[in-house]
Amino acid sequence: MGMLAAVTLALSFIERVLCASLPLPPGVRPGLSNIAVMFAAVALGLPFAMGIIVVKAGFIFLISGAYAGIISLSGGVLSVLGFWALRRFCGKKLSYTGISVVSAVLHNAGQLAAASLLVGSALYLWMAPVLLISGVAFGLVTGLTLNAVLPSLLKILPHIHKSETTENGGR
Repeated sequence: MGMLAAVTLALSFIERVLCASLPLPPGVRPGLSNIAVMFAAVALGLPFAMGIIVVKAGFIFLISGAYAGIISLSGGVLSVLGFWALRRFCGKKLSYTGISVVSAVLHNAGQLAAASLLVGSALYLWMAPVLLISGVAFGLVTGLTLNAVLPSLLKILPHIHKSETTENGGR
């Protein structure tokens, strides 16, 4: 879990640096760190993935402040719960890529809900269409990336049984 938390933080930091130089709309991020969080949910289970979300939100809190930390935690918790529920109840019907898309959209919804509650207004809801589109696009990217790196991760981490990560139909 410690290694995955470190990878999550490193990817989050790299993403912040990259996004500072890219012409992305406000609040739009690729979600690179979610690849490690999804792997944690698959390989270690829901409690470990939630632990990583809390560590990531704490990191965001330290580098960007309380507001950003709360927004990160809200999106992360909703995203991981959605990923876990879809994998558990629809795992054989949905690929990791499909689950990742829904998870990314839930992440954005959680962030919008938290931002709206924190400011006491629906002011941020104008961002919903942009975040929906970016959630679908970047959810595809992170899901496809998880599919691509999963075989290598299984070789690196031989103590994780193959059946744990392929109960989703090998996708």
